[in-house]
Amino acid sequence: MPRFAANLSTMFTEAPLRERFALAADAGFEAVEIQEPYELPAVTVARTLKDCGLDLVLVNAPGGEAGLAGIPGAESEFSNCLKVALDYAAVTGAGLVHVLSGVLPPATALETCEEVLVNNLRRASVEASSRGITLLIEPINGCDVPGYILTRQNQARRVVEAVDRANVRIQFDFYHCQVSEGDISRHFTEQLPLIGHVQISDNPGRHEPGTGEVNHDWIFDLIDRSGYRGWVGAEYTPAGATQEGLSWFAPWRSRPVK
Repeated sequence: MPRFAANLSTMFTEAPLRERFALAADAGFEAVEIQEPYELPAVTVARTLKDCGLDLVLVNAPGGEAGLAGIPGAESEFSNCLKVALDYAAVTGAGLVHVLSGVLPPATALETCEEVLVNNLRRASVEASSRGITLLIEPINGCDVPGYILTRQNQARRVVEAVDRANVRIQFDFYHCQVSEGDISRHFTEQLPLIGHVQISDNPGRHEPGTGEVNHDWIFDLIDRSGYRGWVGAEYTPAGATQEGLSWFAPWRSRPVK
């Protein structure tokens, strides 16, 4: 069955970040992901994970809200930001680092940014591979992040295939795909050989499963039948209190709830 990781950047935000680990564990999660964990020292996060019996699945590379990986002229800054993420992931045990592509600069061709993204990922994949870390790129819908460089599934496939490294993969977010393109089952199935991580949330509102138009019973069954065995990140903003919106998770919970 699908294995779900709570996103601590969007869930349990009623509490400070350091306290969210225990809340996720108490709710029955066995793993978490964090977009920007850097306010806490990596050794603190590693210790907290151990105390709570959790795995950290994924972190985002720093570099602003939209990232730097596809921005011409920002190669050195991107390299520095990625090193921060790789060092952090190595200490905390996170095997995945999401590399954000950035917003298309004025008067810059999309093709130019894609070329920069490919070259940056090729270089970065070497250091990441030496640490056993996979780099992820994610198509993000242009409504939530206007001007984002990478918005469609065929773009992500084109970039990953051009990079041609085993540890560079697609982060498939059903929410972003639904907003940008729809036809989410087909896109997921077609991208599956290149998918390194999956995330879910409903639409509209980017709330928990069951609050919008997406049939998550279908999606979870699709993930299960697909053979995907990675974690599924619950990257949603709860419509109310986090605990009150976890009924969707109950059938998939394996850890007892405290």
